[in-house]
Amino acid sequence: MGAIGDLFGWIATPLYYAISGILLVWQKAFAYVIPSEGWQWALAIVGLTVTIRALLIPLFVKQINSSRNMQLLQPKVRELQKKYGHDREKLANETMKLYKDSGTNPFASCLPLLLQMPIFFVLFRMLEHASDGIGKGFLSDEAAHEFATSTWLGSLLSDQFTTADHTSTYFLTGFLVVAMIATTFLTQRQLMSKNMPADAMTGQYAQQQKLLLYVLPVVFAVGGIAFPVGTILYWTSSNLWTMGQQFYVIRNNPAPGTPAFEAKQERDKAKRRKKGLTDAEIDIAEANEAAEAEKRSATRTQPKNQTRSQRKKAGTSAGRSTTQKNGGTK
Repeated sequence: MGAIGDLFGWIATPLYYAISGILLVWQKAFAYVIPSEGWQWALAIVGLTVTIRALLIPLFVKQINSSRNMQLLQPKVRELQKKYGHDREKLANETMKLYKDSGTNPFASCLPLLLQMPIFFVLFRMLEHASDGIGKGFLSDEAAHEFATSTWLGSLLSDQFTTADHTSTYFLTGFLVVAMIATTFLTQRQLMSKNMPADAMTGQYAQQQKLLLYVLPVVFAVGGIAFPVGTILYWTSSNLWTMGQQFYVIRNNPAPGTPAFEAKQERDKAKRRKKGLTDAEIDIAEANEAAEAEKRSATRTQPKNQTRSQRKKAGTSAGRSTTQKNGGTK
């Protein structure tokens, strides 16, 4: 426990300064326009969420691309499972080789969630200390006391469902926990129903996604009742950001062969008809887009980390193969 405590302290110390600094900036900004201290601190938590999620956008894009590639690779993964199902080690090696060759990191989809967990726990600990009047990071003891004892919608930001003394706290924490569960479920369902091709809805990857769809809300339901109001507000705000961001990405850059992709094609076709294009011209434009998308996909799946001599050798082999197919000499 001592070593784990030291490790958490080593990670948490800079996070205390970063999170308290961002919270204070937002709270001071809202103090100019909102007289209520409770609303100032509640909106400061929402501001913290916006700041953190904006910083995590590059990782989110990586997560979406990784999930998309994982879905598109599922037919090939199933082929490997049929071929090497009797040899688990060989199957694991060939599957990882497939991911590596296509530039897909199967663990990238978890990065945004994993990176937010320390922030969530530091905010949890900060509120816990603040309820005792102890400041952390840039938060002075006086500011910490104000943070923890500010009343928002009839409840203190440091109150929990399990230790609540007021009916208003039960209602508020209960509502926030339900909102946190609902947004978690809907975000995962949105991903599965809109941006997963039909042939990816079976197999191990689909089972993992279904597990996340039903298990994560249960985990949040059990844990949520023990979290302070402020941390539930942070997580629910973060879920709403994820839903909006994911909706935008799926709508504008859906995976081929998915319901979202077909919907985008219909929208694009309608826009072209409004511009006066004929059906033949629309077909040509769609064919050009499909060719361009295939070209980009081929570029993304180019094997990485090859030396110049390896690339030259691969190019020579490809050229020799083409010559043979065209009836040339060996």
